[in-house]
Amino acid sequence: MPIGGTPLPKMATENALLQLIKDGKPMTWGQQLTLTAQLSAPAIMAQLSSIVMQYIDAAMVGSLGKDPAAAIGLVSTTTWLFGGVLSAAASGFAVQVAHLIGANEPERARSVVRQSMVVCLGFGLLIMLIGCAISGPLPHWLGGNEAINADSSRYFLVFALCVPFLEMSFLAGAMLRCSGNMKVPGALNVLMCVLDVIFNFLLIFPSHEVSIPGMTLHMPGAGMGVLGAALGTALAEAVTCLLMLYFLWFRSRELQMSRNRGSFRPTMGCVKKAVNIGLPMGLQHMLMCSAHIAITRIVAPLGNVAIAANSFAITAESLCYMPGYGIAEAATTLVGQSLGAGRRVLMRRFAYIAVGSGMAIMTVMALLLYGGAQWVMQMMTSDTHVVALGASVLRIEAWAEPLFGAAIVSYGVFVGAGDTKIPSVMNLSCIWIIRLTLAILLASSMGLRGVWLAMCIELSVRGTIFLLRLLSGRWARKPAQTTT
Repeated sequence: MPIGGTPLPKMATENALLQLIKDGKPMTWGQQLTLTAQLSAPAIMAQLSSIVMQYIDAAMVGSLGKDPAAAIGLVSTTTWLFGGVLSAAASGFAVQVAHLIGANEPERARSVVRQSMVVCLGFGLLIMLIGCAISGPLPHWLGGNEAINADSSRYFLVFALCVPFLEMSFLAGAMLRCSGNMKVPGALNVLMCVLDVIFNFLLIFPSHEVSIPGMTLHMPGAGMGVLGAALGTALAEAVTCLLMLYFLWFRSRELQMSRNRGSFRPTMGCVKKAVNIGLPMGLQHMLMCSAHIAITRIVAPLGNVAIAANSFAITAESLCYMPGYGIAEAATTLVGQSLGAGRRVLMRRFAYIAVGSGMAIMTVMALLLYGGAQWVMQMMTSDTHVVALGASVLRIEAWAEPLFGAAIVSYGVFVGAGDTKIPSVMNLSCIWIIRLTLAILLASSMGLRGVWLAMCIELSVRGTIFLLRLLSGRWARKPAQTTT
């Protein structure tokens, strides 16, 4: 064992290694790398499983034709906007929990969890009402045509009705992850994918016969098409939400709510800290997704082939960057707990390990995506025009993935440190000034390829400036959020 390390069993669990952070004991680089990998692996698997779910969803809907696929693709950026705002609200409380656990204050951490449930449930209901109100006119605002607008409206309405479940699932999952429990949220996200496939299969397609050697099976189905895809996903999310809350409430080692009957009444101090952390993230998500919606408006006049290719390509590209988001979740936990424990040198080491790992993995994923772009598109649709266009834009985007990984994981590091304002401004400046401007200029001459070239350039710039901020160390000077 290297000098300065703490002896542990050869296969030390993440709980044992996390305890070293809270106890103020030294950790070797090997232990830090092991802990980062142990926390990242379940999060990466959860992110990848969600992408598999999107692939299967896209393939199921894509088999119905390009119009149903375009109907979902038209409102997909708006669902991301809502999801990002919901996630930001949960993160404002979860970062506080990570700091309190790192400071060995589990009871105060549980107090934050109780308060967050009241605030986030009310917020989720408010967002649900807004979503229901705009579901009718939304496709028209986004420039959709009459062939897809009705399906788009129904799809978004079902999504909006499920928002409270989505918010509470985000909250419970974030709390479990910030306590160091990556496995349960990861496993439940995998289960959500399985349920989504099952529900979609039953709801999207009509009843039909399936022939296998020696027998013919009758497969039931509701034949609801796009609406069935929305209902299937909503049901899967609702079941996952209830399970997430169960594990947080009864099974969490650090945050088990059934241990006492503390107050659920939100306090000004706790809510104010959540707003200071979450508001910049929420505004960033809103403005970034607004930019994505603006880009959807740029793509919409290019035709349904371009809309479908853009939607499928976005799903395919996420195969590359979702591992980065998994590592970012681990980085948030490690940086947050290290800061709460007052171990700033260790915090910076975890940050560098996480960002380096994210860039390495996303470089490998980019190479695979570049080589397999056409095959990936063919998995989701049989339309040759959509496949060709989608594959070409994926190969453009692959060049940006390593630096995109730097931006994703660095942002997770900054969130763990409670440093969200300046990174949010950095994200917004890049997407609004660089990507949107270039997309407008290039779309007229290059079509969808110009839109994706603009994205590639912007992500490369964004990754570079995030790396510069990471190396500057300014993010590491924030005080821990350990008062409730």
